[in-house]
Amino acid sequence: MAKVTIADIAREAQVSVTTVSRFINGNYGKMSQATRTRIQETVDRLEYRPSASARRMRQQSTHVVGVIVADISNVFSSLLFSGIYAQLQPAGYDVMLMNANNSTTQEHDEINRLLSQEVDGLIIQPNAREFAAYEPIVSSRTPLVMVDRECADQPDGVAKVVADNEESCHRMGLTLADMGYDNIVVLSRTRSEISAQAARVAGFASAAEERHVLMVPVEADSHDQDWLERRIRTTLDHLSGRTVLVSLMGPLLFDILAALKTLGIRFPNDVGLVSFDDWRWSQYVQDGIYLLEQDPQALGREAARNLLDQIGARGEDRTGDPYARSRQITLPVTVVEADSVLAR
Repeated sequence: MAKVTIADIAREAQVSVTTVSRFINGNYGKMSQATRTRIQETVDRLEYRPSASARRMRQQSTHVVGVIVADISNVFSSLLFSGIYAQLQPAGYDVMLMNANNSTTQEHDEINRLLSQEVDGLIIQPNAREFAAYEPIVSSRTPLVMVDRECADQPDGVAKVVADNEESCHRMGLTLADMGYDNIVVLSRTRSEISAQAARVAGFASAAEERHVLMVPVEADSHDQDWLERRIRTTLDHLSGRTVLVSLMGPLLFDILAALKTLGIRFPNDVGLVSFDDWRWSQYVQDGIYLLEQDPQALGREAARNLLDQIGARGEDRTGDPYARSRQITLPVTVVEADSVLAR
């Protein structure tokens, strides 16, 4: 059977060869939905498969975007990708999802793999503390958006989309102090070199200093459940006055709840309980848990919009400046009140 050509598609769909070419390359312009549907149906019926290499040469664009998340098993990363995909797929882009598994080495390998594929852009939930790990992306003039986490030395010209981590936790710390809590025990679990949790710890620390209350940081790291139970028990035994526990990530909250149940510690009677979270499952725990809620899907959507703007600035021939439309955006964190904390 002779190989189906663009000319065959054009003849069957009753459009020009140029229109078919634009459709295949994702350049829809003012093309009507009816025309796009007719061409797609013809492509499917004739089982036309364009050559990827030929397509790349014709348009100097792969219409592929690479996304690297820190840990695909984390609900946050999954929801983040969902938001990214919801923006990129309707825009005509295929999305290659890579899992860094909280490893800078694996992340480095994935970046090199995606750059070798000549992707049109990258969205990264970073693992490396120093931005030098991402300089090859900038040097190649590949559009880039960093999302969720912040490198301390990231250039102002490189896009990032993050939640209002530090300021929201500062406000929460002030609120807890004003509610009469003398001690704020902040529990975190960091798996990589950098984490959004660092900014949250800083926010609570500054609020505690401002209100003259005690802030106790507890890093759970990779310790097991027995360690966490012992640490919570020991910490509470050494504190006087009213204490509130703050979980800086949703998955850690599961373990804290289990520890409190094992230890026979009740909230809000014995301790207060607050958590950063990404989805509202905690509303089903007793009367709900007081939350600082971020929207990972909104972070993903905003990162994808930013990347599309950069790709547009770069242009089809890749001669424009991809960073001309870079933006650094901070999205708000929502407070969801519940009875897991009590005012004195």
